[in-house]
Amino acid sequence: MARTKISTLNLRIEPAVKEAVRLAAAREHRSVANMVEMLIRRHCTESGIAIEDRDAVSPGKTNG
Repeated sequence: MARTKISTLNLRIEPAVKEAVRLAAAREHRSVANMVEMLIRRHCTESGIAIEDRDAVSPGKTNG
């Protein structure tokens, strides 16, 4: 089942960067939002920055 997004990120970038992200997303059959998220996750992984799994911190959920 698809995960529901719970946060919004608004940012201003140069039009050329926006177009590059749009083209990159299209090549991978992704939405621009998904492409940006994937790039952020990749950067964090390469930089040693942990991203906590949302399912692990959701209230009322148990593992097991």
